[in-house]
Amino acid sequence: MTTDQATPTIPADFDDYWSAVLSELEATPARPEVELIPMRCTDFADMYSVRLTSIGPYRLYAYLSIPKGDGPFPAIYWPPKYASVLETIPQGTANLVRSRYVTFSCAGRGQRNADQPFAAMFPGLLTTGIESPESYVFRGIVADAIRGLECVVSRPEVDASRVVAIGNDVAMIASALGSGATQLVVTPALFFDTLRLAGQTSGYPLEEINDHLRHNPFGRDDAERTLGYFNPRWFAPKFDGSTLVMAQSTGGLQDAAGLAPVIEGLNGPTTIHESDESSYLDGLVMERWITSEFGFDEAIVPEHWQ
Repeated sequence: MTTDQATPTIPADFDDYWSAVLSELEATPARPEVELIPMRCTDFADMYSVRLTSIGPYRLYAYLSIPKGDGPFPAIYWPPKYASVLETIPQGTANLVRSRYVTFSCAGRGQRNADQPFAAMFPGLLTTGIESPESYVFRGIVADAIRGLECVVSRPEVDASRVVAIGNDVAMIASALGSGATQLVVTPALFFDTLRLAGQTSGYPLEEINDHLRHNPFGRDDAERTLGYFNPRWFAPKFDGSTLVMAQSTGGLQDAAGLAPVIEGLNGPTTIHESDESSYLDGLVMERWITSEFGFDEAIVPEHWQ
């Protein structure tokens, strides 16, 4: 594998590219359809399915949970993640979070329940349409994530001063380009100096880039150009809320030192956690951070963590 150590530069038309996406999204009515899911309701929260439209137009799917009682409530937003299956809340999350927070989990185009007419492949999604910035699938997925954020903050049950977005690079991009996220928990995994890091690993999802270049050896320049519009380096300065960066463990390609260009670019209060290689320990850090940010005394965690 080869590595390119050159420092990336922001595309000259970066702002124009994303302004066009936002303009297209603004011109696309969301047309939400909300339906109660009785089997997923509890004594403390009601669950709904939500269908809404993003650019394309493309019809999306999401799960919305609203606590019972008097609001408004703080909100947790999970933008489209890099996996085929959409969960009501992430696996391992205590269901009782639904008693405190409005939760919204959104499937981007290609994910299950939003896989018509496009069904994403895993591995494979990371390079779909990568030949040009205009055809790249993540142009649409970022728009999907922004549309989901718009839906969250539009709900009357939501306390708009307390909305946290949790996810990978897409969560950061949506929080930076959209409006409404006051806090961000980000685990960079896809777009930070992608080609350079892909050349240093055989692990997925970055190995998808290596697979693509092996089959398209003359496509490197096109891929590099496309990915340049998604590098979190350029989005960090556009988000001024509080951020928790969930980095890889010390020595990883995306540990705190490796992510320094992103971390140093963030405008708001920033906390960095290098992974303890434990979903329990890392999860506690995240839950306690959100609890503190939102002014609660005690984190809600799964019983087996207590």
